[in-house]
Amino acid sequence: MATRMCLLLFFMLCTIWRSGARQLSETQLNEDVLRNEKVCLLCEEYAAQALDYIGDNKTQTEILNLLHESCSRVPTFKQQCTSLVDYYAPLFFSEVSSIQPGDLCQKVNLCEQIALFSTQFREDSCQLCHHAVAEALDKLKDPETQMEVIETLMNACNSMDKKYVKKCKRMVFEYGPLVLANAEQFLETNDLCTALHACKSNEIIDGKSSSEMGFLNLKANMHEVDRMISVAVSL
Repeated sequence: MATRMCLLLFFMLCTIWRSGARQLSETQLNEDVLRNEKVCLLCEEYAAQALDYIGDNKTQTEILNLLHESCSRVPTFKQQCTSLVDYYAPLFFSEVSSIQPGDLCQKVNLCEQIALFSTQFREDSCQLCHHAVAEALDKLKDPETQMEVIETLMNACNSMDKKYVKKCKRMVFEYGPLVLANAEQFLETNDLCTALHACKSNEIIDGKSSSEMGFLNLKANMHEVDRMISVAVSL
């Protein structure tokens, strides 16, 4: 489950960047990066694996079930939450299905970032992958990216019944930053590179892998988020 959620969060973030990029003027990519196929090959390989995973019908069903389960934890908004999930989740899956690995790597500048480290690490796939994930985390921590996510959630609130819009927006303002912080922690404490087989998994702590330990810590934090949201909707 940790691997699946890590991949989901990572590529939801990439999809947000990709959608935002459409509204900006096309930037000139570094011609040296474009010519160096070896530099981008690693990124495209990992992107293809993750996109195939997200595009699998079984995976999509599991994601929908997980989102519906989350909606059930907020009884006051359960119906509206479920409606939003049923409407936006297929749009997200459709967006993902239209993404080509090469386009994704260019849109989020992963090819360029890998190029910066390729000489230093001599195409060490594990090190390169970790640096690419670090760059993605920097994006997630960027205030502009965070504001973009908050604005998306605010727009989703406008789709609810009028009597719930104000409370929904208040919840977004109060708990949006906390949810983003937990998303950051999730990516930081789970080894995406091991999930994509760029690195070997050999670290075991008390019978659990490092990824499993990170997921257990995040799960505890998310229970706290659920508790606070339940308190908010009861006000």
